[in-house]
Amino acid sequence: MKPFPILILLSLTGIAFAQTASPTTQLNEVVIMAKKDSPSLTVPSLEEKKEQLAKTIPGGAGVVDAEDYKRGRASTLKDALDFAPGVLIQSRFGAEEARLSIRGSGIQRTFHGRGLWLMQDGMPLNLADGSFDMQAVEPLSSNYIEVYRGANALQYGAATLGGAINFISQTGHTASPFQTRFEFGSFNTRRAQISSGFVSGNTDVYASITASQTDGFRDYSEQESLRIFANIGTKLSANLENRFYLTWVDSKSQLPGALTKAQMENNPQMAAPGAQIPTVAGGAGYQRRDYQLFRLANKLTYSDGGDNSLAFSLFWSWKDLDHPIFQVIDQVSNDLGFDLRYDHHGRLLGLENDLTVGTSFMYGLTQDQRFFNIGGQRGAKVADYELQAMNLTWYFQNQLHLTEQLSFIMGAQVSYTSRDLNEEALFGGVNPPGQFTGLPNLINNSDRFEAWGFSPKLGLLYEVDPKTQIYFNASRSFEPPSYSELSILGGVPGVLNIKPQTATTLEIGTRGERGRLAWDFSYYYAWLDDEYLALGVPGGVTTTTNAGRTIHQGIEFALNADLLRNLTTASQDSYDRLVLRQNFLWNDFRFARDARWGDRMLPGIPPFYYRAELLYEHPCGFYFGPNVEWSPRKFAADLARTTFADPYALLGLKLGYRTKKGVSFFVEARNITDENYSPTTGVVQNATVAGSTAVFLPGDGRAFYGGVEFKW
Repeated sequence: MKPFPILILLSLTGIAFAQTASPTTQLNEVVIMAKKDSPSLTVPSLEEKKEQLAKTIPGGAGVVDAEDYKRGRASTLKDALDFAPGVLIQSRFGAEEARLSIRGSGIQRTFHGRGLWLMQDGMPLNLADGSFDMQAVEPLSSNYIEVYRGANALQYGAATLGGAINFISQTGHTASPFQTRFEFGSFNTRRAQISSGFVSGNTDVYASITASQTDGFRDYSEQESLRIFANIGTKLSANLENRFYLTWVDSKSQLPGALTKAQMENNPQMAAPGAQIPTVAGGAGYQRRDYQLFRLANKLTYSDGGDNSLAFSLFWSWKDLDHPIFQVIDQVSNDLGFDLRYDHHGRLLGLENDLTVGTSFMYGLTQDQRFFNIGGQRGAKVADYELQAMNLTWYFQNQLHLTEQLSFIMGAQVSYTSRDLNEEALFGGVNPPGQFTGLPNLINNSDRFEAWGFSPKLGLLYEVDPKTQIYFNASRSFEPPSYSELSILGGVPGVLNIKPQTATTLEIGTRGERGRLAWDFSYYYAWLDDEYLALGVPGGVTTTTNAGRTIHQGIEFALNADLLRNLTTASQDSYDRLVLRQNFLWNDFRFARDARWGDRMLPGIPPFYYRAELLYEHPCGFYFGPNVEWSPRKFAADLARTTFADPYALLGLKLGYRTKKGVSFFVEARNITDENYSPTTGVVQNATVAGSTAVFLPGDGRAFYGGVEFKW
């Protein structure tokens, strides 16, 4: 625990360093400005996007530069998003799939994401019902990642509590003509990427192939994947560009399952009984999640070079899921949609004004068959569903510049959503021993859910100087249920009587740079109505209910400080430095005077989370230093608050060299003290009830990774 007070002290002393920096030195610095404009109309440059977010978003939003996370292992979404302000992401047994949450979105969903929009180049990766797969993303093929927290994603058609995360691909303009990267390490981990980007006349091309394999820290947690990402952009004229995207993902994962606390403390590497080997004759076992995705997308962008731009996006995806768990889930999904967006810069009431209007549509058809899991193989058919989801959205946002420094932002989204369930058969076969005995035989059942949502937003953005903003916003969010919230996997016909989850959120904050400091701070307070709570109960059946009023409030705070400069150099333009990067979250999610639960805190999310990295960086490209991940308070895994995940602290170390051309490398150590911990848990009503005690998902033990990258 000793490193943590030291790092916190360094964080505070960073402010002192910044305040004592010589004003004369600041005036004498020579600043060389790189060209910011992107050569692509469809893909803004990293500098353009940072400037756009700073000047147009009155709330929590930021950009993650892929170069930052590529300095270490870059295999999972946690690797990519761990230092993104406001993002809580905790891997399940070291896998690509994780608990991904912003402001308590999908708070009790520990599998298959919900509660925010996951996007690729501005187009949703979510299925039409709102769920998403972490395996659909390849961090190594991204140039940067946009993170819009809460209603700050409304201008992109997202209105969920969590907001949106948008992965922006490399293009032929930004990628190296030839690049290879190899990562290797503990648990027999191997990962390789080869990519290329080039420009020929008015056309640019980028392609990436990544293959990975790991045995995993736990027994029966092997994973392997193959991902292909490609895009080709063509400038049809000086004002018109078309970009076509192709994605192929083949992901295979063994699922070691959750453990009881006693099992985790005794042997965190063990697989859950029954997850691999069936515990009863004919019972479930050999649990896996094998997933294939094929996706095509196209984006046509027109810009007059000044005040007007128009973008039209189309996408279609095919997904095949083979998922033996307590049943074998066999799903084939086809999802398609479009987005039409218009941006205009002009004048309103004699003042500068920026307007965005758009509409989007999504439709998804899923053929879902369920079978008894007989040792990982299909037994008798349990159910045969045809699931249809549709979303239609209209949105706008307007920014009126009241003065050169103060802007007033207003926006709204109107949404219509529907979910159709056509059920041909349910439990038409004979129940194997020990599996759902006594459930009814139901056939030929269908049902429908539909709802309208209205999500307004008001905000103020004050620009203290070009690098510093203060903001406030008030917003309303709307989240319809996914298929998982609408049905019970265990014998209830039709869809559940579920209402959409809504929230009213107030947010105040600031972001900016001053001297040697850079910060991003937001405080939010949200009143939620009908929050989705998925309560595990004995027998493996999961039920979702609407809670009454709940409260989500928290602080999202990132602070980067150059503690020291010119330790071995003398230049004011190219200097070495000791830099401290930090990401802090305070999460206070609870019931609000509930008749049963009072003001009890909601389980499943740690109340505090701290991530920090102290690096020495040299302008030649060398870097070295420790990092920490700290969850200082225990948190409950059940509503009854009988079972808790313990506090933990992880110490890591990173060393490497990174260059724009030539050979780069890194060496990284994680969890050096070999802490036995559970970064996330399942969520149940009472973890002392038989059948609900296995809620812990152990994190990886001590691990070492290395990587080599070559760019030509």
